[in-house]
Amino acid sequence: MQVLADATIPELPKHYRGKVRDNYDLPDGRRILISTDRISAFDRALAAIPGKGQVLTQTARFWFEATGDICPNHVLAYPDPNVVIGQLLTILPVEIVVRGYLAGTTGTSILPMYKAGARTMYGVTLPDGLRDNEKLAQPIITPTSKEFDGGHDAPLTAAEIVERGLLTAAQWETVSGYALALFARGQAMAAERGLILVDTKYEFGTDASGRIVLADEIHTPDSSRYWMADSYPARFAAGEKPDSFDKDFVRNWVAARCDPYKDPIPEIPAEMIVATSAVYIRAFEMITGQSFVPPAAGEAILDRIRRNLAPYF
Repeated sequence: MQVLADATIPELPKHYRGKVRDNYDLPDGRRILISTDRISAFDRALAAIPGKGQVLTQTARFWFEATGDICPNHVLAYPDPNVVIGQLLTILPVEIVVRGYLAGTTGTSILPMYKAGARTMYGVTLPDGLRDNEKLAQPIITPTSKEFDGGHDAPLTAAEIVERGLLTAAQWETVSGYALALFARGQAMAAERGLILVDTKYEFGTDASGRIVLADEIHTPDSSRYWMADSYPARFAAGEKPDSFDKDFVRNWVAARCDPYKDPIPEIPAEMIVATSAVYIRAFEMITGQSFVPPAAGEAILDRIRRNLAPYF
């Protein structure tokens, strides 16, 4: 299957290349977001995974369309399987993470904090006696900001967000209400597909009128953790890691062979690229209930995108 490693289109204005997406800002206040197949970790692109960009765009489309009654989102059009046209927003400086289980591995995840002895985190107090990967009594919001600690994610409480002027009290009320409602819808729909939506992150922005709008992506394999519902009870009872969409083949392989923050990245085996692609496609099909339609063989993906975006040149 073809890959899209780069989506540079000189005819489009104000190109910004992110870790995964190539973005273009149009003069009329619209943004073109092209999801490439780049896989990013350790603050760098590691490889291109066939189908990944299409999976992310189409999974987010499924969820944006399924949650449009809960809150407004940035989507204006889908001119191509890898492309969304969105409103240009002012992104709010708080990342909203909703967690339904005691899970995670990063420094801002609640499981490492809990195992280190913390019981109050993000303004929420958890009881003693919880086990790894246990369901919480109710989902909690664990917001972070990149504005502090030298640019690293920093845990915040609702009170700190308002006190520091990151959001107004009214904005926080709106954002937190949207996030919990979106997560509840996501968990309910995932359950219908035999999945557990464990945790996820949301990004919100404001439009020209100050209205809060859901941006970026929603409930994709990159922004969310999913577990397999059928095997979870037995694996949790046995103290085993839940079955999930394990997309970290490439990340783990690289980390085992070099210092990925300093060293050149070794060539990643083709079979690992193929296996990771299969995981993304399986995730899309399980999450949405739709069949993945690979790109047609007769036209390069970037040529197809250029053709579909010609009206925006």
